[in-house]
Amino acid sequence: MYKKLIHGVNTLVPIENNTKVPYINFDNAATTPPLSSVINGINNFAPFYSSIHRGTGYKSIISSLFYDQSRDKVLNFVKANPDFHTVIFVKNTTEAINKLSYRLKDQIKDGIVLSTYMEHHSNDLPWRYKYNVDYVDVDENGRLSLDHLEYLFKKYKGKVKLLAITGASNVTGYINPIHKIAKMAHKHGSKILVDGAQLVPHHPVDMKTLEDPAHIDFLAFSSHKMYAPFGIGILIAPKDIFKNGFSEHIGGGTVDLVTHKEVIWAPPPEKEEAGTPNLFGVVALIESIKTLKKLDMGKIADYERSLTKYTLEKLKTVPNIIIYDDEDVKNKVSIISFNIDGLYHGTVATALSLEGGIGVRNGCFCAQPYIQKLLNVPSEHIEEYKKDKNIPRPGTVRLSYGMYNDYKEINILIELLKQISNNIDYYHSKYKNPPSY
Repeated sequence: MYKKLIHGVNTLVPIENNTKVPYINFDNAATTPPLSSVINGINNFAPFYSSIHRGTGYKSIISSLFYDQSRDKVLNFVKANPDFHTVIFVKNTTEAINKLSYRLKDQIKDGIVLSTYMEHHSNDLPWRYKYNVDYVDVDENGRLSLDHLEYLFKKYKGKVKLLAITGASNVTGYINPIHKIAKMAHKHGSKILVDGAQLVPHHPVDMKTLEDPAHIDFLAFSSHKMYAPFGIGILIAPKDIFKNGFSEHIGGGTVDLVTHKEVIWAPPPEKEEAGTPNLFGVVALIESIKTLKKLDMGKIADYERSLTKYTLEKLKTVPNIIIYDDEDVKNKVSIISFNIDGLYHGTVATALSLEGGIGVRNGCFCAQPYIQKLLNVPSEHIEEYKKDKNIPRPGTVRLSYGMYNDYKEINILIELLKQISNNIDYYHSKYKNPPSY
């Protein structure tokens, strides 16, 4: 539907029979290809690319204005409040969450941070070593347990200061009811951070007004997952969070005055962005936002949802398939995890690539506790792995769609999966225990 908008979408790749086929990318949850409008935007801006801030040349002025004005465009995209919120540009979602974990230390102090069993490591590990952390459980389908969340809020009697939760799982695609959860958090005196890495590129996001108990306090996401390469991550947060103290990264651009005896820090967001900014990353991001807004995120979500529903129906025709999905397509983004019974997930992924030119991802997707829950991995296996890292790791094969994928590509996938599943011994021998990354 949107294929013509994607740069390089017709690229041919070699497969094992020495022919070339059009590349089918079903690994969009990791990184999306660039929009053609993004590439054009980069090329159009390139002649004016120059230093940011304090440069008096014409190109510096143009570059600085674009960079500074881009923040309001980002805030508008997720309906944040420019008078209250600020945008801090970093490298990716991981750095955005790490930054917040450092900057909240003085404010949370002895409070509790809640994470969940379905988080990407990037929304778990940054909290573990700075705070008292507990985890919200998931149910038998892998959905977040709101009952357990409520239990933990009551258990800690107002001591929970932050709930760090994914907007959509990068393993199952399950969308969390972030506004319902935000209302619960605020009722118990907690703020909420939404890891929007999988949600923002595929679904409309509204941070809501501050007067609304369901508003989102912090939002983090990445441009490389929304058709804009060049490495920009976004942290949206209240300006007041950054008024006191200073960043974990300091240097050029973060100060108003420096002597050998004192430092006066610049106001946020400048004090949080040390060094020369990634201007091209911001150009790419803004071009992507312009295109996605024009296309309408609601329509994009509906189309991707139709691809997901179609795939789940077709996967049922594949012998020996195990699908980790409760089929509530309305409440998920376009991610499906599965295995073929009797075949290592890395074998399946390798066969799809080498025999069909189909790019998927396999393994645990930086969400090992969640995979361990979904697959009911016994603790004994984890202990065995600690002793011998050469034994196969549990994991799944992940399909993740972008707005440019289509039904024809899915049909090619299904036919190849049937071939693989009907010849398990052959494929087990042919691609025995390939590496999993």
